[in-house]
Amino acid sequence: MTRTAGLASRIRGEDVLFVKENIIDLGAFSISLAVKNIEVSKEFYEKLSFNVIGGDISQNWLLLKNSSHLIGLFQGMLEKNTLTFNPGWDQNGTQLGSFTEVRELQHKLKSEGIELSNEIDENSTGPAIFMVIDPDGNPILVDQHVA
Repeated sequence: MTRTAGLASRIRGEDVLFVKENIIDLGAFSISLAVKNIEVSKEFYEKLSFNVIGGDISQNWLLLKNSSHLIGLFQGMLEKNTLTFNPGWDQNGTQLGSFTEVRELQHKLKSEGIELSNEIDENSTGPAIFMVIDPDGNPILVDQHVA
């Protein structure tokens, strides 16, 4: 079997490699891009059939969507492209009735031995963020907007 065929069979579920129990639901996923010129980036991604669904270009940030794929464009706000998770939202930006709260996510990740770049006061409430850096230096932002 070729490497590509093997991967395709795993994607179809013909060959289950492993199933992790107790999956941590981090919320809606998007990639947050550190862009040099938000107007140029917006035009580029619109050519790839992304549509603006949120943000404020006058504040140098936009949220774009193509099918279930989300991209955030951020000019002058991020040092690096960042993987972003939003607890409490689905991929349409709709608030969920129930979700794993950001402080609980922080606690679970810390108990897994993951070092945080910044921490949320576990006694606080409401919207909050924390960040971790993966082994290759990629930032991962967990950003809860809902109360």
